[in-house]
Amino acid sequence: MKIHFLGVGEACDERCPNTSLHVTAGKGQRFLLDCGFTTPHLYFALSSDQDELDAVWISHFHGDHFFGMPLLLLRFWEMGRRKKLVIAGQQGTREKITSAMELAYPGFLPRLRYHLDFVEIEPGQVREIAGTIWSTAENIHSQRCLSLCIADSSHRIFYSGDGRPTRETETLAAGCDLIVHEAFRLEGEVENHGNIMNCLEFAGRAGGKHLALVHVERTCRETAKIKVAGLERSSGPHVFLPEPGDMFVL
Repeated sequence: MKIHFLGVGEACDERCPNTSLHVTAGKGQRFLLDCGFTTPHLYFALSSDQDELDAVWISHFHGDHFFGMPLLLLRFWEMGRRKKLVIAGQQGTREKITSAMELAYPGFLPRLRYHLDFVEIEPGQVREIAGTIWSTAENIHSQRCLSLCIADSSHRIFYSGDGRPTRETETLAAGCDLIVHEAFRLEGEVENHGNIMNCLEFAGRAGGKHLALVHVERTCRETAKIKVAGLERSSGPHVFLPEPGDMFVL
């Protein structure tokens, strides 16, 4: 798998785009994990192929995780996309995406020349999408948010979306090659969010090989870089703080 960190920032970060991952699975399948305000332009700077993307995952319905969807869908129409697009998420994903599209571009959704295939993946369910296996678990956030595990024939990756870890998300992350987790602060309890030290413990208990920390609060990102640089020399999972545009290959 290849993971391209399009963005790694939190909602209000003026320097780091919203957290969003472009994933390429073992047989060339392409997935976008979350699509916030800043995501579409970054995605289209990466790809000029309107039919490349197989699926989009929406972890929850905060704007920095799904408000980019109307522009993504509009641009695919403009480029002449014909291939169906899977949009996966929790219950209510169809209603949220169609409402956002109607608000952004009234009356435009019926004009799309490609099919939108909405797939709900609630905890305890397993879905096959483009030859890969997707499963979810609920974490702790101010709005219901689902973490995601994607498995192809060779690797498994875990993406938290936003929120603090739970026993269920730890089970979902167990044995994953890469854990990508939101870590809003360096340490200390943060309501509805993770922190770097807890995420490191989480990844260790889950047996993850690599831990990427994203969605770090903008005022402590520079301090977090120094802390993570020290963690890279410690035992346990390989931990890193990706920058926008970074690529990680499993």
